[in-house]
Amino acid sequence: MIGQRQGMIVWFYSLKAAKNLRKYGNVHYISKRLKYAVLYCDMAECEAIMEKLKGLSYVKRVEPSYRPFLKTEFESKKTDETKEELDYKLGF
Repeated sequence: MIGQRQGMIVWFYSLKAAKNLRKYGNVHYISKRLKYAVLYCDMAECEAIMEKLKGLSYVKRVEPSYRPFLKTEFESKKTDETKEELDYKLGF
């Protein structure tokens, strides 16, 4: 079973060794022009993998993705009463 995953952005000095990232997790995307890669790994191992990646000579910096920690359920600001009033004023 697949557990929680977390993404990270890995910035490179050179793309020659970008294939070596497969050892650390699932490589989702590599940008050749901007020299970065999107890597997914288990959430429990994320901190350890980030420290390993920072120690590599071809890695400029590593940034974690904060998406698992953000609230993705949104609520409407308008209530049903105000929506009905707007519909009445507009002639619906």
